[in-house]
Amino acid sequence: MTVQSMGSSSGFFVICLLHSIIALTCGGLMMFYMKEIYEFGHGPETATKLLGSTPHDQLLIRTSDSFSGLLLFAIGFLLFMVAFVRDRDFQSFFAKGCIVLHVSMALWRFYFERRVEDLALDWLRQIVGDILLALSWVFFLVYSWREKYD
Repeated sequence: MTVQSMGSSSGFFVICLLHSIIALTCGGLMMFYMKEIYEFGHGPETATKLLGSTPHDQLLIRTSDSFSGLLLFAIGFLLFMVAFVRDRDFQSFFAKGCIVLHVSMALWRFYFERRVEDLALDWLRQIVGDILLALSWVFFLVYSWREKYD
C-alpha cells in the first residue's frame, strides 16, 4: 500500500460520526418511542392508522418497528466503528456504497411509499432527506479527489 492510500481524512470521520449519531438516535427512538414519532411526523390521525386497529396488528407493527429500530441502531454503531478506518481506498469504496444506498432509498420512496395513502404527504420530505444524506458522501468524494489530485 502506498502512503497516499493510508492517509486519514477528517471529512470521512466527521461524516461517519454525523450519520452515526443520526442512525443511533433514530434507531433508539424507533425502538422505544414509535407512537410519539408517528404523531410528530405524520400527525395524530395518521399515527393512529399506522399503529394498527387490532391488538394483533398493533403487536406486529410494534415488533416490526422495534426490529427496524434495532437494525438502524446497529447501522449507527457500524458507522461509528467505520469512522476510525484510515484507508483512503476503503473510505472511497464505503462512500460510494452509501451513495448507492441513499439513492436507492429515495427511489424506493418515490416508486412505492408515495402510493401508500397514509404516507403520501411525507414522501417528498423523506426523499429530500435521503438526497441530502447522499450528497454529504458525494461532497466527501469530491473533497477526497481534490486532495488526491492536487
